[in-house]
Amino acid sequence: MLPCGTANETFGEDIAVIRTRLQWLLTIVGCVLLLTFPLFTSHYLTSLVNKLSITIIAVLGLQLVMGYCGLISFGQVAFMAIGAYSSAILTNTLGWSFWIALPLSGLIAGLVGLVGGAPSLRITGFYLALATLAIHQIVAWLMVHLPITGGVAGLHAPAPAIGNFAFNSEERMFYIIVPVMLLMTYFAKNLTRHRIGRAFVAIRDNDVAAEVMGINLYFYKLLAFFIACFYAGIAGSLLAHWTMVVHPEQFMVTNALYFVGMLIVGGLGSIAGVFFGTLFFSLLDEGVMLASPALAQVFPALGTHPAAALGVSAFGLVITLFLIFEPKGLAQRWEIFKTSYRVYPFAY
Repeated sequence: MLPCGTANETFGEDIAVIRTRLQWLLTIVGCVLLLTFPLFTSHYLTSLVNKLSITIIAVLGLQLVMGYCGLISFGQVAFMAIGAYSSAILTNTLGWSFWIALPLSGLIAGLVGLVGGAPSLRITGFYLALATLAIHQIVAWLMVHLPITGGVAGLHAPAPAIGNFAFNSEERMFYIIVPVMLLMTYFAKNLTRHRIGRAFVAIRDNDVAAEVMGINLYFYKLLAFFIACFYAGIAGSLLAHWTMVVHPEQFMVTNALYFVGMLIVGGLGSIAGVFFGTLFFSLLDEGVMLASPALAQVFPALGTHPAAALGVSAFGLVITLFLIFEPKGLAQRWEIFKTSYRVYPFAY
């Protein structure tokens, strides 16, 4: 649906992601503001955007496999770990360039996902969720016990570099992390509009009907799992070189629960919902951290540092409220707003 008074004249205009002049203007202005963000903001905000962008990449992959294909997965963080360790080993141990290690880390995570996920995709629902949790536990054990991973000490991941120019600060890493995030978002958005994306949705809605229509269930489920793991591997590689260290405690199973929570709050089956959910929980975490000292003074029984307990409590409360009052997430609110804008001034 387009705004009143706007019509498409060609098939190319009809299938375009950005259709109107206003949308082009907002997109160009948004990209310019985003890419110049470190020039007029603080070091803290730049760091926050870097963290948000890495999380968005990982959650985008989870959205494709869970929101579009309907496969419940709690293993996204495990494949982030595989991507992070792969990138650290390729760059630090083998001396490869970061620019080669970045895509290879995604491919390695995707291939491991195929090996680990192939048997799991014969099952669905609750059993698939347990299988992906089992994959996470296996990866967590390997991170600690394999000699090549550095054990509990972890690994060092060198800063990316082009010649003698090293991306060794938040502001410099911003210009790697954010463009990669935008590129991965563009790919995910187009994938959902492609034949593959439509097959994912058909499997999610009714896999029996999809199979009757000729869709190879096992192939497309495996493809969705591979793409999700590839996204996780890319996010893990960026995380490793952003923090310049890879450690098992960076990839806890609780992070996987947060990723699923971001999809619930943002909205399953929506690329925009990934941004809404990630931003919502990031702001929630920052709010809890800021409110923690004041709450510790007002309620001494909470202890001197109640942020951790309050964060988990706030997460559970938010998920419960959204499941009851807004099960389709913030993306549904966004769609309602766009619909009201597009029919204006004909409100009826």
